[in-house]
Amino acid sequence: MDLDLVFLGTAGSMPTAQRGPTAVLVRRGGERLLFDCGEGTQRQLLRSSIGLVDLREVFLTHYHADHYLGLPGMMKTFALRGRDVPLIVYGPPGLHDLFTALRRVFGKLTYDYELREVRSGTVLGRGDYDLVVFAVQHGVSAVGYALVEAPRPGRFDPEAADALGVPAGRERGVLQRGEVVDVGGRMVRPDQVLGPPRAGRKVVLAGDSAPAPSVLEMARGADVLVHEATFCQDEEERARETEHSTALDAAELARAADVGLLALTHLSSRYTGGQVAREARIVFPDTVVPRDFDIIDVPFGERGRPRLHKGGALEREGDTAPELEAVPRVEEAPG
Repeated sequence: MDLDLVFLGTAGSMPTAQRGPTAVLVRRGGERLLFDCGEGTQRQLLRSSIGLVDLREVFLTHYHADHYLGLPGMMKTFALRGRDVPLIVYGPPGLHDLFTALRRVFGKLTYDYELREVRSGTVLGRGDYDLVVFAVQHGVSAVGYALVEAPRPGRFDPEAADALGVPAGRERGVLQRGEVVDVGGRMVRPDQVLGPPRAGRKVVLAGDSAPAPSVLEMARGADVLVHEATFCQDEEERARETEHSTALDAAELARAADVGLLALTHLSSRYTGGQVAREARIVFPDTVVPRDFDIIDVPFGERGRPRLHKGGALEREGDTAPELEAVPRVEEAPG
């Protein structure tokens, strides 16, 4: 099953000419999960090859304006298009208070919406994966989210199945699903024909946070960690005052957590992506600084490492394949 992250907004507290405020779309199979919805997110979707899809779920990390200002406008646009599919919005405590104010903005809608407050430790079960809510350190009611897939069955060993007399067809499919089958009166167990379980994927979106033990614990072994880098080390004191992170902070956390790829977002307009990347890569070389409309593909471990597609969300059907980057670029342009 395909899994990727589309970066719709990568700026800090305010937009720049090159970067919009925070928004990340996670695509898993046919699901579309939006994490944060900064100002202009619906326009970013419209500019992309994705389009303004009728999202069914939006996940807010906290209620600083740069993380939710795009939501009331997008909800109103959905209504103007005659949407009738319900929408669920998740967020930490304070979500209902926020919407008491936002209702004056988006007014009457053509569809129902539901508000679900979540806290650290909340687990939203989705069958073969969970969305795990965890604590961050940002001075307000704030959380991060981790998409954690269940382990997958091991590889099927056809030679072992042949030796046990398992015929080709239905019985082999049953074994791959983890069920016992009867072969001529003899019960064959899945562990007799399957290799060891294979790990699922793990993507961690920390939102805004100072370096925090809770983020480190959740990020351990993640394929991708999306972490803010509002500042570089020259503004370390400012980062501490505002409970944000520097690029070096995020890199040290990624190294301690042994993540596969670190993606730095929420950049202050005082820095270029290149400056942020260079600082982080001193400590953690597998760092990328995505621009708006970049995509990170997250394959299963046996198929390779996460890879950055530059401008991948701007490509249309029939375009040539995007440039892939395993160990990331350094941006030099402003923004």
